[in-house]
Amino acid sequence: MAKGKSYEISKQVVWEAYQRVKANRGAAGVDGQSLEAFEKDLKGNLYKVWNRMSSGSYFPPPVRLVEIPKDQGRGVRPLGIPTVPDRVAQTVVKMYFEPLVEPHFHPDSYGYRPGKSALDAVGTARQRCWRQNWVIDLDIEGFFDNLDHELLMRAVRHHTNLPWVILYVQRWLTAPVQHPDGHLEERTKGSPQGSVISPVLANLFLHYAFDEWMRRSYPHIQFERYADDVLIHAVTRTQAETLLEAIRGRLKECRLEVHPDKTKIVYCQDSDRQEKHEHTKFGFLGYTFRPRRAKNRWGKYFVSFLPAISDKAAKKIRAVIRSWRLGATRNNQSLEEIAEFVNPYVRGWVNYYGRYYRSALTPVLRHLERALVYWVRRKLKRLRRHQRKAAHWLGRLARREPNLLYLWQIGIRPATGL
Repeated sequence: MAKGKSYEISKQVVWEAYQRVKANRGAAGVDGQSLEAFEKDLKGNLYKVWNRMSSGSYFPPPVRLVEIPKDQGRGVRPLGIPTVPDRVAQTVVKMYFEPLVEPHFHPDSYGYRPGKSALDAVGTARQRCWRQNWVIDLDIEGFFDNLDHELLMRAVRHHTNLPWVILYVQRWLTAPVQHPDGHLEERTKGSPQGSVISPVLANLFLHYAFDEWMRRSYPHIQFERYADDVLIHAVTRTQAETLLEAIRGRLKECRLEVHPDKTKIVYCQDSDRQEKHEHTKFGFLGYTFRPRRAKNRWGKYFVSFLPAISDKAAKKIRAVIRSWRLGATRNNQSLEEIAEFVNPYVRGWVNYYGRYYRSALTPVLRHLERALVYWVRRKLKRLRRHQRKAAHWLGRLARREPNLLYLWQIGIRPATGL
């Protein structure tokens, strides 16, 4: 232990925490200090974080509140933006604390965990929906805003005897939130989305509030949980209704509520399950699960219950493509420069939304193809008034250089007109 320090915290861990913060980038907190400004006196700023944390005198500054509009005008989603030094400090605690709790987490908890992903959760749900007829699409009302501090701290103390970890988690939970107008709001419950430490704390809370309870009470019931997005599978509607009532009671014990409007029981309808019910689709992690046409190994078509990119996710992708304004603002660039700009986006969309039922993603990406045709018309004067000729020009270029755009690499190309 460093001489005169209350707690033993490694300077190397502080440095590694800074490296993680730098890799994740992020906006400035209430002090307005960017990562670049923090790095101007990097050694001194990291020493301050280490020194204060090691002596027990680190007090988190207020968290800057940013309100993100929800889809279809349904209110706002509050995000908390910590300062850069606070993100470093939270990462230090996470690096010590996460290895203590991670081995205890349920295998069907997928959110923000090493070696697990949202696509893993979607894939598992896809297979289980084939085998079981009913799904509870569970929505916990305002989970991050209503997370109970007393119950959470009890779980934290259960998994660590490091007093400084307990101290700083408690301080982060109660750090005030600074609203856009500057006023401070004290917090007695909740953990702001956007902070480094929130995901592991949320997983810990729901591990005891839901995962462990399900394992003890309903060991044969399968579920997938990604943070507070939860699907629970059932064989019959009666079983699903009984389960939902029990879950509602359990969450109430943990001072949480099931959202009355967003939570629903869904029938997994397909060619073999043709009953009529009120709900036959649900959304999960950017995918919509519903009856879709599929082809079996013998080439025969049938209806299966499958996930594909959701309408909400598709709408967001189209909005991003429109925001680029390729024809209006980038017609002074070469197609190679355009490709360098758009390819990482397209590759990311295809890797995530194209994993399951990729054909549903193709019409969304055709929107980019149309934007590129418009770019050609603005770029080449002779084609300005000829949309079809511009599309054919682009198609012939795609034939000659099929690897230039990732869009072309996956087979989405304009017609050549030949």
